[in-house]
Amino acid sequence: MKKDRKTVVHVVQHLSPGGIESLALDFVSFSSNDHDVYIVSLQGTKEQAIENWPRLEAFAENLIFFNKPDAFSLKTISDLSVLFRELRVDVVHTHHIGPLLYAGLAAKRCGIKSKLHTEHDVWHLNSFKHRQLQRALLMWVQPMVVADAFKVEQRLDELFTHSKLTTIHNGIDTMRFVEGKKQASREVLNLPNDTTIIGTAGRLESVKGHDLLIQAISELPRQYQLAIAGDGSQFEALITLTQSLGIEDRVHFLGRLEDMPLFYQALDLFCLPSRHEGFPLTAIEAQSCGTPTLVTDVGASAETLCPDSGLLVEANCPHKLAYSIQAFKPSNTSPRKHVVEKHDIRDVVSRYQQLANIGA
Repeated sequence: MKKDRKTVVHVVQHLSPGGIESLALDFVSFSSNDHDVYIVSLQGTKEQAIENWPRLEAFAENLIFFNKPDAFSLKTISDLSVLFRELRVDVVHTHHIGPLLYAGLAAKRCGIKSKLHTEHDVWHLNSFKHRQLQRALLMWVQPMVVADAFKVEQRLDELFTHSKLTTIHNGIDTMRFVEGKKQASREVLNLPNDTTIIGTAGRLESVKGHDLLIQAISELPRQYQLAIAGDGSQFEALITLTQSLGIEDRVHFLGRLEDMPLFYQALDLFCLPSRHEGFPLTAIEAQSCGTPTLVTDVGASAETLCPDSGLLVEANCPHKLAYSIQAFKPSNTSPRKHVVEKHDIRDVVSRYQQLANIGA
């Protein structure tokens, strides 16, 4: 009997704040009304995830957790197969190699025809073991493969023979990330009004390069201050770094913020100083709020930039970062128009739904 509604399951490794996970939540929010969309997290529990990321509370009915052990688990493949049959799943969409392994094999086992796999970065494919595993999985599962950036597509094309390969850039909700009043936003965040505020957002981990940006700020005149949104394992080390450089009064650690549009609206320049990156959503969020953006030339970061106002800088070099920040001159063109035209989540979801229908 033909179903009136289509059931789609997105499978991620875990549900903690991040670009992949935010994108999965957007699929729940912006898919067609005749689609029932669920997110399966292989690791963790619902209670832990919601406690660590309150945004998940609004999606609780659409979230399923398997609390998989760290070691390989055949039971997880079996449990996923049971779930797919119970939900009468039409489309399985995997994100990253772990979900491809478990959910890809389960979908194959259940005879699900429409299988999508999105590759969000290709760092892990530098590992011989990962390349061999992914090659075998792509041959066996045979999903439609989506790269989230042209650079990712190019690398996948070099490594694997796969005819079902396309690129769909990730997107954001451009109706949420909008332009606002800079001074009013600063007052809410308790940021000074009479300075040049450089901002960055992301997990406080070494890969994100916050230490490089802090060093760059220390080389700039005192009018330049830094606002950092996010938390992570490097918090104490970064505090110590600001103190050793004598700029603790110029660096504002704001922690994890729920109102990220407000943060972006408060900035003169958004900066992403990453050592490694995929296709960073924070860069397009900031630009959607009308904030000029600087990124380091890693991964597919360059593909996020508005061609009129964006800045691309060599990675791992605080001196060049400092020079580019000081030399920055605001463009007469807001980057928002570029993001609305190229990276609206509604268009992204629509393209994925069309692809799923082709794969069915």
